[in-house]
Amino acid sequence: MNKAISNSLTSKITALWTVFLLGTVFHTQLALMPLFHGMTVAESHTHSFVSMSAVMWFMLIFFSLPLLAIVGSVFSPSLRFCQLHFAMSLMYTLLSLVHLGVDAVIAVPSYQLVLMALLLLIGLLLNLVTYSAYSWMKANQKPQDAFNFHNSGV
Repeated sequence: MNKAISNSLTSKITALWTVFLLGTVFHTQLALMPLFHGMTVAESHTHSFVSMSAVMWFMLIFFSLPLLAIVGSVFSPSLRFCQLHFAMSLMYTLLSLVHLGVDAVIAVPSYQLVLMALLLLIGLLLNLVTYSAYSWMKANQKPQDAFNFHNSGV
């Protein structure tokens, strides 16, 4: 029974991160769609104090961490990982909230706002599932199993 619960939580976390990443990629794609219709888009969203290279590195990190979270959820189901994963999911939800707020202030198209709101809701759901996984792991973790990944859940 415990194994089934942990597999279910891992599957939910993997699915939610995947949906979040696809939504984020689609958010970027929607911003570039005018190019395919002969329209212009802003050349850069950077300012004089932020280089384009820094923006690209930030984007790489932003997309890579959820990928690593998916792999970690499947292959490293430890209590410490669950703690770090929950903190990361909270950080991504906060970033989504800030992004939605900024998009609303700068008046991006309404379809982008709807997509960002959906991503925020997915982030909140991910927080709930991740917290459930952490709570389940904490309740079922025996001190001697702390580093035994084969017998622990999530």
